[in-house]
Amino acid sequence: MQLNKKTVEDIEVRGKKVLVRCDFNVPLKGGVITDENRLVGAMPTIKYLVENGAKVILCSHLGKPKGEPKPELSLAPVAKRLSEMLGKEVVFAKDDNVVGENAKKAVEAMKDGEIVLLENTRYRKEETKNVETFSKELASLADVFVNDAFGTAHRAHCSTVGVTEFIDTSVCGYLIQKELKFLGNAVENPQRPFVAILGGAKVSDKLGVINNLLDKVDTLIIGGGMAYTFLKSLGHEIGNSLLEQDKMEYAKEMMKKAEDKGVKLLLPIDITYAKQFGENETPIISEGRDIPSDHEGLDIGPKTRQLFASAIGEAKTVVWNGPMGVFEFANFAKGTHAIAKTMSESNATTIIGGGDSAAAVNQLGFGDKMTHISTGGGASLEFLEGKELPGIAALNDK
Repeated sequence: MQLNKKTVEDIEVRGKKVLVRCDFNVPLKGGVITDENRLVGAMPTIKYLVENGAKVILCSHLGKPKGEPKPELSLAPVAKRLSEMLGKEVVFAKDDNVVGENAKKAVEAMKDGEIVLLENTRYRKEETKNVETFSKELASLADVFVNDAFGTAHRAHCSTVGVTEFIDTSVCGYLIQKELKFLGNAVENPQRPFVAILGGAKVSDKLGVINNLLDKVDTLIIGGGMAYTFLKSLGHEIGNSLLEQDKMEYAKEMMKKAEDKGVKLLLPIDITYAKQFGENETPIISEGRDIPSDHEGLDIGPKTRQLFASAIGEAKTVVWNGPMGVFEFANFAKGTHAIAKTMSESNATTIIGGGDSAAAVNQLGFGDKMTHISTGGGASLEFLEGKELPGIAALNDK
């Protein structure tokens, strides 16, 4: 895994036109941004470049416009909000073809320390196919490229990878630097005991992650919907719970691998289940690992919460990806809440691997107690899987 990349601090930016790939893929309701975490995350890099006299050209995708201009997916609201947050104007270059007359004029007129935001890069169908023409157009605006969008680093698109072929100086921003530091160290050089917690719905989403982490961790905890496939493969009755029939063999192989490697693999020892999937269903707690045939497991049980918490309590490094149950329903959020609370009280390095776990931790109010919350769900999973992320591989080495 290539962790040693040049950063914005390793290069001269004064007077240079710097194209920064940010992750402004924010949720919008009626043109209003409902969660600003990603904008906040981009601030350190933008401020550094402004303070050091760069001409800052920001770009990002938003949603899935599928290669055509969709007004409801315009980055205009982002430009407006960034202007307020930075206390200086962010000029919005409104071009449906992204690098059009407005963008060229705006960049041409820039003075040091000024900021321009381009329109949604996915308005162009070339973006997601990494087509050379669009990469060249983006590159033509700038002298330097900075990638600070960890959330899309696992995708080889024009604005993450293609553009680096036409700009010699390509480095990472503070956000990616932080991701590499925490996720990279956790995977390559963790303080031990190293505990990883995997949850979420499907085993199939985490096949590579389970396999790779078993080579690295001291304890692997499996909860959430994916645990039922493991329990079923051990011969337990799981009722109508989530099951990936075709992954039962894999679950057995992974338990065998854990045993061979001396890794503790912890599965739920009791389950919170209900008659069916629903917010107002009455939670019932199982005695052991079996649940009745016409019921569905929706969270881990109290004994499991204690078991998992004590493993986390002994750890020096904890990585968590995926909730323990249906945390959107208050009746079935106790498992996820318990993990978040235990991690928030721990002295270990605590890393949340993006996606639903990040949402859960922030929603439950434990976000500021974690060492690091990753900004990319898919990217952090691929990182934990040991895959090379194209958006990072493309940057200059130190």
